[in-house]
Amino acid sequence: MDGLGGIEAHWVWITLGLVLAGTEMLVPGVYLVWLALAAIATGVLTAFVEPSVPLQIVDFVALSLIAVFSARRFLQSRPLEGPDPLLNRRGAQMVGQSALVVQAIAHGQGRVRLGDGEWLAEGPDLEIGRRVRVTATRGTVLLVEPLALPDGSGSAAGL
Repeated sequence: MDGLGGIEAHWVWITLGLVLAGTEMLVPGVYLVWLALAAIATGVLTAFVEPSVPLQIVDFVALSLIAVFSARRFLQSRPLEGPDPLLNRRGAQMVGQSALVVQAIAHGQGRVRLGDGEWLAEGPDLEIGRRVRVTATRGTVLLVEPLALPDGSGSAAGL
């Protein structure tokens, strides 16, 4: 490249790629890494072929688009999952847990205590004090069914 004091063009592209990769580590977003790979690839290509500056820029833009769209397509078909896929899905975490009816479920609606909070619940009519199991959620409403305790009752009076 002209005007860079004798620095060879491929080193400029490789340096740009490393700077973009470092920036990706500081400001994670999984976007700059693809531009970094395109810049490094442009640097390697420039080291061997020595194209003109406009052609180097066209190479960088083309490689960037290829990298970004390829990564996007790949990640859509294979989404990244963390160690706890239910982390931000509070309702899904409650499915299978038992709760205590604190407001009778009448006409299909009532309230249950689960953990340290009370939740709206839908299910068969049940009186206060009955144990229920959460079977599903609909928004912030827990769908419940009666839970039979080992003593044969569904009441939590002995608990």
